[in-house]
Amino acid sequence: MPANPMPAAEVDVSADLVRRLLAQQHPDLAQLPVEFMANGWDNAMFRLGDELVVRLPRRTAAVQILRHEQRWLPQLAGRLPLPIPYPERTGHPAHGYPWPWSVVPYLPGEPAADAASLDLPAAAAAVGGFLGALHVPAPADAPVNPYRGVPLSARARSFTDSIGLLSRQVDADAAARVWAAALEAPGYDGPPVWLHGDPHPANILVSDARVSAVIDFGDITSGDPASDLAAAWMLLPLEWHGAFRSAYQSAGGAAALLSPDDALWTRATGWALILALVFCANSADNPQLLRIGRRTLSRVLPGSRTAYTGTT
Repeated sequence: MPANPMPAAEVDVSADLVRRLLAQQHPDLAQLPVEFMANGWDNAMFRLGDELVVRLPRRTAAVQILRHEQRWLPQLAGRLPLPIPYPERTGHPAHGYPWPWSVVPYLPGEPAADAASLDLPAAAAAVGGFLGALHVPAPADAPVNPYRGVPLSARARSFTDSIGLLSRQVDADAAARVWAAALEAPGYDGPPVWLHGDPHPANILVSDARVSAVIDFGDITSGDPASDLAAAWMLLPLEWHGAFRSAYQSAGGAAALLSPDDALWTRATGWALILALVFCANSADNPQLLRIGRRTLSRVLPGSRTAYTGTT
């Protein structure tokens, strides 16, 4: 089993707290029913009536990224081909809760990570096209994230630490070869582009087997598009990666114009590897993220020795 649990909450966030915050700051919403939905690494989510979700940071590290969502998502939502949860309302600290918070639209569907069925050609087209549309040059004051969109060499410590934790489950030699090839690929020399930051299958919603929305922009940032393109390995079997790439390029994002194209996808393979390792090493109490990590490893390291079974 992986060694580390997901980060602990630093504050107690409850449905009662949400009701009190709404009553004070958005009284027109206060009579709607409030129901706990989920805890992520960074935020707690509560369903608010039929059409809204309240999103509150559960640890200090999430506060600035929530502010980024509040500032930038309303500007991006109108030009993206899939719905995103842009903040419709915002809130401020009160009742002992120390941080800002948001009210966002409820987007129906279930996470692709849990979906019983997924139309793979449609998913390749939808997610590839979404990322192509998103990956346009970002303004100079766009967020910068030290863990996404950066040169892969900046994640070397994460690679070493995760391999150390997973030495009995992962073929370390095969992983090292993929990692070395990704590090040797030419680096990104284009303008920083908008990135989702964390487009794994738990943040991609599916309705009736088709991708219906992309959620959780908590890691929104700018930089090398390769880190977002790891989504291909996280979501799709290898035989659908060509369709994903075609949809990405057809969407006209700035990254599609860069050369050499192979370097972009080689770096993306490295990003898929490091994210899979981090998920496997740090999700002992999050079966969903652990499944994503295992599936991704099986695609990045096909045919290699692994103790993980049941992955596709």
